[in-house]
Amino acid sequence: MKIFGIAGSLRKGSYNKSLLRAAKGLLPEEAQLEIFDKLAEIPPFNQDNEKNPPSVVAELKEKIRRSDAILFATPEYNYSIPGVLKNAIDWASRPYGDSAWEGKPTAIMSAATGMIGGARAQYHLRQVFVSLNILPLNRPEIIIPEASKKFDEHGNLTDEYTKEKIKDLLKALVEWTKRLKQN
Repeated sequence: MKIFGIAGSLRKGSYNKSLLRAAKGLLPEEAQLEIFDKLAEIPPFNQDNEKNPPSVVAELKEKIRRSDAILFATPEYNYSIPGVLKNAIDWASRPYGDSAWEGKPTAIMSAATGMIGGARAQYHLRQVFVSLNILPLNRPEIIIPEASKKFDEHGNLTDEYTKEKIKDLLKALVEWTKRLKQN
């Protein structure tokens, strides 16, 4: 099963990018994870260009379409999702009738240095999913507060409880994807 991972952060030392890297080593045996790390290359969405998107957008859409499921890892900025993530989502949904997101099983993780761990960003992301017919897994929720205490100085996830919860999420995403494919 092909899972496509997108971190909603541009920061080099992003905890959410580190979450995706950790997830690569925690996957069920039948799954593989490809991580997209080109958000910084995607220009601001411009509807004038939606029918002739930049090559990085065409690549993003193709990778989404070839994937069986999507795994988002997002920080929370000002009680919501980062603009770069929303921009990528918008590009991949356009032009109308050519959305790469249609019917994709999806899971969300978030890590933040504060006490809420990105929960509000996850709920805003779920709101965006509604109009795009992205099919999010509801549980388990991976919301990681005080992320700086759960990663080492090299960005490696060190918290064993969090690793187990991510394994649970990935297993549930694989099962959710299989269930949706049967319908």
